[in-house]
Amino acid sequence: MKINREEMLALTRRMTVKRTSMTRIAGCYADAEGGIDGTFNVNFLKLSPSEQEQNLELAKAVPFAQTNQNLKRYLFRKPKEESMQQLLLGIRECGLKNDALLDVFYEKMTEQYQSEKEYGIYVFHDRYDIPAKAKDKERLGESEQMFEYLICVIAPIIGDYEPGEPECGFLFPAFFDGGAAMNCVDVFQKNAEYPHEELKKILGVEGDLE
Repeated sequence: MKINREEMLALTRRMTVKRTSMTRIAGCYADAEGGIDGTFNVNFLKLSPSEQEQNLELAKAVPFAQTNQNLKRYLFRKPKEESMQQLLLGIRECGLKNDALLDVFYEKMTEQYQSEKEYGIYVFHDRYDIPAKAKDKERLGESEQMFEYLICVIAPIIGDYEPGEPECGFLFPAFFDGGAAMNCVDVFQKNAEYPHEELKKILGVEGDLE
């Protein structure tokens, strides 16, 4: 089940200040040992246009990455109960409005994530109204269905809590055939040759879907 590049571009094309439908952004800052230094959780549309643009560029790093090379699709291997998949489903369902769930997520991430410097974990929530299309693929205007998803980005911290270039992250659920593949997650690695292998362990996935 390889990733369709056009589906990823459909998401990135909407990641502009004028077109975005992002609802919230939440996250935490952590030191190199995994200690959490602070958290944040804000309504995305209450950010200034420049802040929205900066954060959209951050989120865009995941779906805009080279498909099936720097962005690969994985299947959750563990049972849904008490798994990262279940936690992500809960975070998605509440639209990032449950800080208790997010705190558990940050703890699970920072316990195993490997970094030599301070880093930030940024989580975005979006609802994409998928345009209905005729058989000739011309847009009909009214949306047929909605794709609700999370993007998580991990980036080093530079300066005054400013994010550097994203190192890794993921999109959940995977966007497949115009809908949500709930048992899959698309994982981004900036460096495909030296990836953060611990991210797959944190998520509970194995291998990639060729």
